[in-house]
Amino acid sequence: MLLQTAATVANLGAASDNRCVGKQDAFQNRAALPGTNRDPFGPGAVVIVTLGNPREKFWGMVLALEPEGLSLSGIELASFEDLAVLVKEGEPYTAAVVFFPMHRIERVELDLPDGNLPSLSQRFLAKTGRQPSSLLGPALVNPGGGPDGSGADRSRPSKHEEPA
Repeated sequence: MLLQTAATVANLGAASDNRCVGKQDAFQNRAALPGTNRDPFGPGAVVIVTLGNPREKFWGMVLALEPEGLSLSGIELASFEDLAVLVKEGEPYTAAVVFFPMHRIERVELDLPDGNLPSLSQRFLAKTGRQPSSLLGPALVNPGGGPDGSGADRSRPSKHEEPA
């Protein structure tokens, strides 16, 4: 009897893994998430990253997620309120572009609302009137200021130069 029951239980999973769950793959609806390309943690996704050693939290936009680590354009979560005030007052601000090696990453979660609690992105929009993506988007300039590191952007002609 025990062998027959074990065989019956083992065979239940063969036809359907979970009869209570629909046949559609849960990840087939990834395209419905804003800012993603069927990958919820792909470039452009706004996330909250929890890091270990030392313990830190960052809020920002994913630039790249690789086996080596996560590239992010954002801020430390502790500075969120200060950032909202700066942006609301019209002060210039550039998000930090950082790389976290995978061994430091404890958790990455999408910045989504939780029940009646708004997401950080929604809070930022409500406080500043600006979309977080406009602030967290990657800068297209090298650290030196221009594509050649000289401090000048030579990809566009100046007012005094003729286009080539």
